[in-house]
Amino acid sequence: MSRPPPVAVPGRHAEAQRAFRLARRHFVAGERLDMGLLAAELGVDRSTVFRWLGNRDQLLAAILISLTDPAVQDAEAKAGGDGGRRIALTAYHYAQALIDSTFFRAYLKRESERALRLLTSTASPVQSHVVGIFERMAERERDRGALTHALGSHDLAYLVVRIIESFVYADIITGDPPDATKVRAAVAALLHADA
Repeated sequence: MSRPPPVAVPGRHAEAQRAFRLARRHFVAGERLDMGLLAAELGVDRSTVFRWLGNRDQLLAAILISLTDPAVQDAEAKAGGDGGRRIALTAYHYAQALIDSTFFRAYLKRESERALRLLTSTASPVQSHVVGIFERMAERERDRGALTHALGSHDLAYLVVRIIESFVYADIITGDPPDATKVRAAVAALLHADA
């Protein structure tokens, strides 16, 4: 993930927007999010920060989602091609961005269990957001006539995201090094594409 663009959090007032941007800046700087320190920096109490941004996990999920969209857009812009090849290359570039991101890797190392729960659990909005992105991509490629597959778009996207997770978080899950080339190969195989 490269340096994120400015973000506005829909439906939140200006002070909550400012709090979110500050929290995201701290996260991107590789710092651990501390709700008490964030409140102190904003000059409000913790309960105000919780009211504005939710609990720490909700804030981390919102930050991760806000960083996902530009990362996937950048990955898709680099991908080229169409159909399964485009999806496999997008998955590869997205995975590589996650692997290369210093602040993201610092977060994974610092809070491995929490990070995996927030990033890979169906109970968290992060995974469903990423699945939704790849589902829309699969539908676009299908609608253009560039992709056919026995699975529906949602199930296909879910598998693509699980493949990404398996190889990006391999060091945490199995002790193997993260490997975006394995993401590209596995997604290409799933989609019967050359990548």
